[in-house]
Amino acid sequence: MKLYDSKMAPNPRRVRMFLAEKGIKVDLVPVDIMKQEHKTPEYRAKSPQALLPALELDDGTVITESVAICRYFEELQPEPPLFGATPLERALVEMWNRRMEFGVLFATAMVFRHTHPAMAPLEVPQCQDWGQANVDKVRASWEWMDRELATRPFIAGENFSIADITGFVGVQFGKVVKLQPDETYKNLTRWMGEIAARPSAAA
Repeated sequence: MKLYDSKMAPNPRRVRMFLAEKGIKVDLVPVDIMKQEHKTPEYRAKSPQALLPALELDDGTVITESVAICRYFEELQPEPPLFGATPLERALVEMWNRRMEFGVLFATAMVFRHTHPAMAPLEVPQCQDWGQANVDKVRASWEWMDRELATRPFIAGENFSIADITGFVGVQFGKVVKLQPDETYKNLTRWMGEIAARPSAAA
């Protein structure tokens, strides 16, 4: 199998971190988004919506959507459990991962896609006002993350999960638009430092 990947995009990084936590190695096929290689007919034949990442299995089946790819690997290799180990844990991880996706990663991506000059050829139309409007949404997400992380070590509870990967990648992605929490968010800062120290953060 092989994973179509982009080093600059946050969603492929989520999958790379997940695989690293599992100790799973998959052949990576780089796709240059800035050259719009994800929009070529050859790539669209595999991923009609031009999404990255995409996992191509040995039988030709292609799975897109980061969480779907991660769930596939979770089923193949349940340990360590990154979607929770009990019904309650799985529900909490699902809840918090969705919150990280929409409250953190999506809002940060909207700032990048609609304000960064390099994205103008890819984000048509690029709406600066929408990008700027999401800056406040990003900062609000830091505030509630900071409050929640005062009560537990990880986003969804006592154990590291895919929700931590999504949240970490989402917050770090803000670096490209110089949008990062400062040390006044002490719980968020503690958590970010601990996740950054994990070997998977370099994936």
